[in-house]
Amino acid sequence: MTPPLKKIYLLDANVLINAHGLYYPIDMIPEFWEWIRHKATEGLIKMPIETFEEVRGGKKDLLTIWMHEKETLDHLMLKEDVDGEALNSVLSTGYATDLTDTEIEQVGRDPFLVAYGMNTRQTRSIVSEEISKPSKQRANRKVPDVCSSVGVECCNTFSMLRSLGFKTGWNK
Repeated sequence: MTPPLKKIYLLDANVLINAHGLYYPIDMIPEFWEWIRHKATEGLIKMPIETFEEVRGGKKDLLTIWMHEKETLDHLMLKEDVDGEALNSVLSTGYATDLTDTEIEQVGRDPFLVAYGMNTRQTRSIVSEEISKPSKQRANRKVPDVCSSVGVECCNTFSMLRSLGFKTGWNK
């Protein structure tokens, strides 16, 4: 019997930005960040280069310092290239077939994140703090709605934390 495939959670930039800014500041709850790194080392949490760089390029604070650490780079960053066909599918199906240059700038790196989720859909879940708003159209669509349009699982941070069993004091 084949063992079940492990699920990989692909993080949107807002997951780490909100975690540090609102719930788990690095200087107050370092075990959360150690846990993220540990799960990344196990291959269960990853960030595509596009969302990774979005966080690393932000304001200089403890989060960007953590993102620049070698261990974070080595384990958290997803080591694959985006599939161009998947990216085009996300853009055309998830947003619109005729996005303007301005709209493409507006959607930013979200289509890349969703495209990585299309690779082996049954074992990947996008994690985003965006809230579904099905009435939004074109470049204004939210990550959960785009994921739904292309058949990619999407959850929020707390769903991922529950699924992976995060607890403070996890490493004791």
